[in-house]
This record gives sequence, C-alpha cells and structure tokens, in this order.
Amino acid sequence: MIDHVSLNVKDLQKSHDFYLALLRPLGYERIYSIEDVANFGIGITGCSFGENNETRLWLSGEGEVTKIHLAFRAESEKMVQEFHEAGLLAGGTCHGAPGPRPQYGPNYYGGFILDPDGNNVEAVYRSATPLV
Repeated sequence: MIDHVSLNVKDLQKSHDFYLALLRPLGYERIYSIEDVANFGIGITGCSFGENNETRLWLSGEGEVTKIHLAFRAESEKMVQEFHEAGLLAGGTCHGAPGPRPQYGPNYYGGFILDPDGNNVEAVYRSATPLV
C-alpha cells in the first residue's frame, strides 16, 4: 500500500494553490504549508496535502520536474465531477471529462485534469455494480 507520493513542480506557489482547490472535493486538506516547511530549517521547499492529518501528496520545489499520472480515489461519481470542476476553476486543463471508462473496467468512472506542469491528475470512483 502506498503511503504518500512526492511530486516535483516548477512553481510551488502556483501548484500549491491548484492542488488545494483540486483536492478539496475529495476531502483532502493542506497538512504542511510552504511556510511550515521553510521553518523546518532543513533546506528544502515544499508543502503537503492529505486527510486525517496525514500527508498523502507532497509537492516539492526541488529537483527535476517529470510528468506523471496520479489518480486519487473518490467515493462517488459526484465527487469525481466536483474534482474535475475544481480543477478547471483552479486553472487546470480538461484531459478527459468525468464519465464511465469501460476500457478500464465495467465499474470505472473517472475524470482527468492536467495540472500546471502537465501532469495527468485523475479522480476515480469504482462502483459496486457495473456502470454500463
């Protein structure tokens, strides 16, 4: 089981603001702010988001930026739709509107957003019964 993922970004403040808005519909909140990390005195820049006061996504202003696909679990189709809307409002680019994805399985409902660095960020809901 994965505990958390670290993502290098070009513009930490821009990505911070984007992910703060994008992940809110999924119940994620900011765990560590950019200022918190600066005050740790360890010479890195970053911030984190998660749930239950536990980091699940770490954004770093350090290192090489490489594009990835990152998927977050949603609890309903509505949450996927809200995630997608939040991503567009936060400046993301649609990379696949919310909807069934039978090519990934009969119970798969996903929505895709490109973040400020071009990463493919997804929310996915896996229903108990087939969607199609």
